[in-house]
Amino acid sequence: MRFRTVLLAGALLLASFQVSFTQADTGPLLIFHAGSLTVPLDRLTEAFRVEHPRVTFAPESSGSRTAARKVSELGREADIVMSADYTVIDELLIPEFADWNIEFACNTMVIAYTDRSAYADEITPDNWYEIITRPGVNYSHSDPDADPCGYRTLMVWQLADRYYDVPGLYERLAEGCPPANVRPKAVELIALLQSGEIDYAFEYRSVAVQHDLEFVELPDEINLSRTEYADFYAGAEVTISGKEPGETITKRGAPIIYGLTIPKDAPHPELAAEFVAFVRGRTPRTPPPAPGEGHPSGSSARR
Repeated sequence: MRFRTVLLAGALLLASFQVSFTQADTGPLLIFHAGSLTVPLDRLTEAFRVEHPRVTFAPESSGSRTAARKVSELGREADIVMSADYTVIDELLIPEFADWNIEFACNTMVIAYTDRSAYADEITPDNWYEIITRPGVNYSHSDPDADPCGYRTLMVWQLADRYYDVPGLYERLAEGCPPANVRPKAVELIALLQSGEIDYAFEYRSVAVQHDLEFVELPDEINLSRTEYADFYAGAEVTISGKEPGETITKRGAPIIYGLTIPKDAPHPELAAEFVAFVRGRTPRTPPPAPGEGHPSGSSARR
């Protein structure tokens, strides 16, 4: 997928967000969001309510593609959709269900684990693929059809095949992760790690930090965090389910960028716009997240 820098008259879009919602409109503001945004969204809504204490929120966590399909396929109303991959909004919601898409955060792929994971004292950025494919080691990722972290994991594996120059590495990694280890969204893997059911999980760095997990920092060439490696990332591709039943689309590797939108039929559009403006003010574009930072960051507008 070609990484796009959109030069938009952002001031025009931002101006449309500076609408003072009526004080009678207190929500609840229904937000369908990526699971990796659960913790930062809790913090953002709490901060927003300091200024607007009567406003209530009704967040629903899921894989990003599932979140979008709640609107496009199930016909549900939402005030805001927040995706871990901005292209999900482009592909599943625009133009029928939404008019615009704001890029607002970035992230990095890592391998999360605990101190009880098999070979936890041996794994490094140089040998991780040898460690997790050892006999008896269990590792996992989320469902590529439901969650961007899932197809990004498969992209990381493809890029690792090229970066480490190990023939057949992608196939080896894919074969070592049975369907029983796959979950609908990446945050569901946390419980499997903490219970010891799996040893390693391919996760976003922000999620690993939020849950106090150990994690392996992958090289920038394969962790999908850096714009300077966008061309190399684009060499990875994964086929997933498309917009209509029976259709498929091909996702190409690209730097991780989150996106959000307000659907056309949002029940509380002015309140949603006020919150989006608040989120944009709290997430200046500084990719990737700094070490120890608890939530992704970034902001730019697109139509």
